[in-house]
Amino acid sequence: MWYHRPAINEELLQSLPNLKVVASSGVGIDHLDLKLISSYGVKVSSTPFAVSTDTADMGMALLLASARRLVEGHEMAVSPDTEYFPADWLGVEVSGATLGILGMGTIGYKVAERAKAFEMKILYHNRNQRKKEEESAVGAVYCKKIDDLLQQSDFVLLAVTLTPQTHKLIGKRELELMKPTATLINISRGLVVDQDALVEALQNKVIKAAALDVTYPEPLPRDHPLLKLKNVVITPHIGSATKKTRWVMMEEMAESIEAGLAGLPVPREVL
Repeated sequence: MWYHRPAINEELLQSLPNLKVVASSGVGIDHLDLKLISSYGVKVSSTPFAVSTDTADMGMALLLASARRLVEGHEMAVSPDTEYFPADWLGVEVSGATLGILGMGTIGYKVAERAKAFEMKILYHNRNQRKKEEESAVGAVYCKKIDDLLQQSDFVLLAVTLTPQTHKLIGKRELELMKPTATLINISRGLVVDQDALVEALQNKVIKAAALDVTYPEPLPRDHPLLKLKNVVITPHIGSATKKTRWVMMEEMAESIEAGLAGLPVPREVL
């Protein structure tokens, strides 16, 4: 499967009686009905570790691009109407700012490692608290309550898996808890955020900005209000989009398929 295609539904499963394994690209499995697939005796694999480094890089790239207004700055620099660069056109500081990470799995932790190099203060919320030595290595402080993280962070980065529990995890209430100077960064899934609430928050300056590698749907309709806002940076779900990582993903998917066909344990099987 690549970009969630083909859809693994009952019709497809019934039409493929010899199917042994579904190898899905990427880390997310929200597009798969694991119970249904398992009922047909079919195994599922993904490529979670192959994408983690590049996706963490993307998270920091979005944070920096939004903070320093790189997209707006590029448009100003190349515009035929630009006669001078205004001295009061300013971004916000990254060094010394507080980054709140929601979801401290492999990707979230790698973001923390990068943020440490930028001398950021790091807060995080996760289903399970990390080991003390892992926290110390990046200077991360655990927030048991999401609300505490939202209220203290200058940048809030979403790196959670999409589940029924994280569906619209960030809505109107959560956005209103954030600082009016804060930026929301999403490298997980579009449905983790209530997009209507986000548009309203950005338009009314409830928060300062958003930087999104994921939306719902993808791509957004061309008349979607998010596409018209100056304080939004949107990229086309390219967290894992480097040549090396895409090659590794393909290799891992092929490895899982070969193991499944040979009746061997499937590497990176999703249980």
